[in-house]
Parts: sequence; structure tokens; C-alpha cells
Amino acid sequence: MARFPLAVLITNGPGGIHASHLPMLYDPEPAPLGTLLAHVARPNLQWRDASEPARALAIFSGPDAYVTPAWYEATRETGKVVPTWNYVAVHARGTLRAFDDRTRLRELVARMTVQFETGLPEPWSMDDAPSDYIDTMLGAIVGLEMSVSSLTGKWKLSQNRPETDRQRVEQELRLSTSPRDVATGEEMGRLRER
Repeated sequence: MARFPLAVLITNGPGGIHASHLPMLYDPEPAPLGTLLAHVARPNLQWRDASEPARALAIFSGPDAYVTPAWYEATRETGKVVPTWNYVAVHARGTLRAFDDRTRLRELVARMTVQFETGLPEPWSMDDAPSDYIDTMLGAIVGLEMSVSSLTGKWKLSQNRPETDRQRVEQELRLSTSPRDVATGEEMGRLRER
């Protein structure tokens, strides 16, 4: 969740099912599972699902890649193989609440800015924009806080294949020109090293 903070937030409220793609900050407090924080544009109807505490699901997708059967030994031996997809994901479930307190929103946006600007050659700061502009923008968003009640890791990294196939898939993905493929191969390497 920290490495891939863009989540799909899903709610099922009076207006039906809503889904939004938004970056979410993970705060480990309160223990044991912590809190997820985000904001949406005020016109996004999803925040209304959380005007009263509501159940929600946030799906964080890590690296993923297509895996061709051409990389398996069984392709040449028996032909009994099919394509697949390797992936890593986390499903966070919990209770979602909306808030529009300006002080809290300013703190949230400041935290998100620091989190996502850190490490950039010329990090932007909220202080770089006129304060009246920031105040106007804060009025255009609604904060979301999700108390996490469960975390479920989901992953498929060729663990169902023989060791030789796993090594070949990892190797081929790491040699790819696609950053997504390379990241998936690296994740397979981390799993192998464990």
C-alpha cells in the first residue's frame, strides 16, 4: 500500500455502487490495522456514501504482468499450458467516513504532498501556492477516512509452476522493456529470496 498508493475505493451506498481511483495514505494508527486517508472532489458522489459511516473496500494493485506459455518447458514437452497473469494486490476493508473540516483537510493535503513530493528533484510545497488559492481548493474536496478492519494480500507469481518455470518467467520479465513487467519480475525475485 505504501509502494503503490493508488487504490480503487469501492462503496455501495443509496445511489448504488461507486468506485474511485485515488491515492490513499496508510496510517498504522490506531492499531492493529490502522487507517486509510484520502480525498475526493466534492462533485464525486462517492463521499455521500460515507456521510454516515459506511462499509468500503480499497484495492491496491502492485506490479502485474502477462505470462506467456512460451516461457514454460511444458509448452515444448506436452503443449498442456495456457497464458496467465502474475500480480500482487492488497484488499483493505473497513468503515469509511467523510469529513470536510478545513483544518483536517489542510493537514491531510499537507501530509499527502510531503509523502508524494519527497525525493523529487524540486519538491512542491503547499507554501508555493497562494494561501487564498489553497483555501479555495480545499473547499472543492471532501476528506475520507477508512478505519481498516481487515487486510488481505492477494498474489499470483507463478507459485503454481515448477521451479524452472518460475525462474524463466522471472528472468524474461526482468529482461522486458516494460517497467511493469520488470517490477513484477523483481517482486518474484523478492519472493524467491524469502
